[in-house]
Amino acid sequence: MVRLSTSLPRHAVLLAVALMLVEPSVAFLPSPGTLLARSRLSSTANVVMQQHQDDQAHPRLWIPSQSPLVRRDAVRISIGSALAAGAATASPRTAAASQGRDLPSNARADASGGVVQLKNGGGKFPLMSFGLQVYDNDTARKLTTIALEAGVRNFFASVLAGNQKGFAQAIKDSGIPREELYICGSVVSNRAVGFDKAFKATTKGWKDNMKEFSAGNIEYLDQIMLDYPGKDASSVLGQWRSFEEMHEKGLTKSLSVSNFSPEQIDFILDDEDTTVKPCVNQLPLNLATNGQIPGWGGGARAVVAANRDRGCLVQAWAPLGGSTGKFNAKIKSTLADIGKKYDKTGTQIALRWLIECGAGFTTQTSKKSHFVEDLNIFDF
Repeated sequence: MVRLSTSLPRHAVLLAVALMLVEPSVAFLPSPGTLLARSRLSSTANVVMQQHQDDQAHPRLWIPSQSPLVRRDAVRISIGSALAAGAATASPRTAAASQGRDLPSNARADASGGVVQLKNGGGKFPLMSFGLQVYDNDTARKLTTIALEAGVRNFFASVLAGNQKGFAQAIKDSGIPREELYICGSVVSNRAVGFDKAFKATTKGWKDNMKEFSAGNIEYLDQIMLDYPGKDASSVLGQWRSFEEMHEKGLTKSLSVSNFSPEQIDFILDDEDTTVKPCVNQLPLNLATNGQIPGWGGGARAVVAANRDRGCLVQAWAPLGGSTGKFNAKIKSTLADIGKKYDKTGTQIALRWLIECGAGFTTQTSKKSHFVEDLNIFDF
């Protein structure tokens, strides 16, 4: 953990750092984790603590419509504070998302560095994951090999990238025992409306996953993820029943979701026929958004806490901004200043911030040195 040269409480230190990194209008909720605080923390922390108290008194929550959530929607900043008052009647769990409870982090690194035990059958989960992007199979094979050589053991091979076969071939060529790897595939079936159509589309999706992965003799997945929720409750449940069938067949050890709002997860949790619950929710969490994600209220800690209440670890996609908007100059300079004290890069500080908030992350690069850098964030 970070050692601080100040007598301020650790949550106040992290709050002070957040104030320097984000716009004053963005609420940031406290964390027991720590980063580095600059000088003059006493007055800054007092200001931030007052902001936090105001945010608790007037929580902000935006509940999305029933339309399919796509990535461009997921990056929009929450602006519907007027809906917060009605959140409790809409869903008790949804209302809890805006409470900003200072729960203990569910991202406790073990001695091996950055591994957590997921709920709902998710198993041991490395917090750093390589998420393959859109390129051909040869490139996927090459970059997966580089990642493996760097020490990466968690992989998100999304169907959207279109290169699961190349990824699988690299896994086969590596000779690394399958049990030492964590492999997650994905299905996109959010355009199918209604239970039956969603079930059928999702089933085709996971069967296509297994066909592509078979190129590397991958016979089961550690996790399969719904990339987007269906249009309504019936559609989501159709998607989920199909996933449960895959789970029953022993083709995946756990189930997860991506870009789901509280109410969309609750469709699954509140259904009496649900037999397997999600263990991960992949969301656009980073310093630029600071938890202001459609469907989720409050800051980063509140988003993590609300997901944890549902048994889900938050895995950040675009952890360094990316498609959600690049870090501005203020964020970059502050990260660089913090990194100097610990002989770390700004990127490492930004990723460590996610860990301190209780989340994991999936990132991408083409350089071995960057993979090593992303892994080396648990020693300070």
